[in-house]
Amino acid sequence: MSMQPDPPAGATEPLNGLAGWAVDVMETLGGPGAALVVGLDNLFPPIPSELVLPLAGFTASQGTFTLAGALFWTTLGSVLGAIIVYYAGLVFGRERTRRVMARIPLLKAADFDRTEAWFNRYGTKAVFLGRMVPLVRSLISLPAGIERMPLWQFLALTTAGSLLWNTAFVTGGYAFGESWQLVETYAGIFQKIVLGLLALAVAVFVVRRLRQAPRGS
Repeated sequence: MSMQPDPPAGATEPLNGLAGWAVDVMETLGGPGAALVVGLDNLFPPIPSELVLPLAGFTASQGTFTLAGALFWTTLGSVLGAIIVYYAGLVFGRERTRRVMARIPLLKAADFDRTEAWFNRYGTKAVFLGRMVPLVRSLISLPAGIERMPLWQFLALTTAGSLLWNTAFVTGGYAFGESWQLVETYAGIFQKIVLGLLALAVAVFVVRRLRQAPRGS
């Protein structure tokens, strides 16, 4: 009976599917490829940034580009993708955007409704913190464009939120190397922390307003 040789120590299975495609693009195009892959997270929300960002860090750990380059290009991709979505909301308006959303595979009009409610509730904070919430980070640019949020403010908040989010996952993928999948394990914890802090901030705001309100009002 023939025996198959054991794989060399440290060898890993080749990446397939979306992960394999993302790494191929980044290895072929370098930094601009990382920007392209991450930018698609904004244009096609079912592509999860929790997957592609650690892969950018992993690719950097293989020497395709530096860690600083990975952070620069992934953040640039996030911002450029967000700008495209921002202008889509600005040009199409609320009702047409909602109808288009209902026709996109894997998305529903209700996804837009929840994101719009998030924006209306938290205002400018939603653009910053929304970069760290699943699906919201891809769609939050739509209500920002529909409401004609000043572009400079949108860019500043989007860049800051994207840089924070990208840094956490890219550096994680870089540190874990071929075990980059471990980063996904901590993604849910990180997102829960963000949502918890946001809920705490809202609670503090409400308490302060209630204390400032005249008695009997």
